[in-house]
Amino acid sequence: MKSTVAILDPRIKRTRQLLHRAFSELLAEKTFEEITVNDIAERSTVNRATFYDHFPDKFALLEDIIADSFQAMLEARMAGSIGTCPESVKQLIRAVCDFFADMASRCQKHQRQFAPVAESKIKSLLRDFLLIGLHQTIPEASKSELELRATMASWAICGAALEWSHAKTASLEGFADAVFSLVSTTLQIHASGSSSLPVHPHEI
Repeated sequence: MKSTVAILDPRIKRTRQLLHRAFSELLAEKTFEEITVNDIAERSTVNRATFYDHFPDKFALLEDIIADSFQAMLEARMAGSIGTCPESVKQLIRAVCDFFADMASRCQKHQRQFAPVAESKIKSLLRDFLLIGLHQTIPEASKSELELRATMASWAICGAALEWSHAKTASLEGFADAVFSLVSTTLQIHASGSSSLPVHPHEI
């Protein structure tokens, strides 16, 4: 799945960047509930009609910001890795944990509103991400089976990462190892072998 931002027309990309920046600035001044589309349009110097050309509402804009942030973190953590060893998937788990921990520390005022949106979006991104590898790892499986495996693994990783971001009762390394041991069967990854899930952050 290619990054949406990577294939956007430069003018569209610029408009979205303006909307992202305006929304982030407004969040430092108001609660999420108080911010209106009109506020975002005025702050970004983009008219309301143009806003709706890009997003149906402020929730969609928030999802887009979350997706961009997560993809940026993946790029940084994975460093363009295309490894097929279990360590690549563990690194993916660490990235999700770091993302939720960073969001919790930076967005405490908006945590109640952001957490459900972020969790839903990250689950969706992870599912699509994992599905790419599953198609290559177990190509003989049916489409419905691969989708179920990807869904189960993405929900497990996100749920565990959210729990870790709040409690942090274990080190990130140890926690990633524990989560990997639980999802490796679903993803058909073997800790001792080279057969595993290809990880391509740039394809998200």
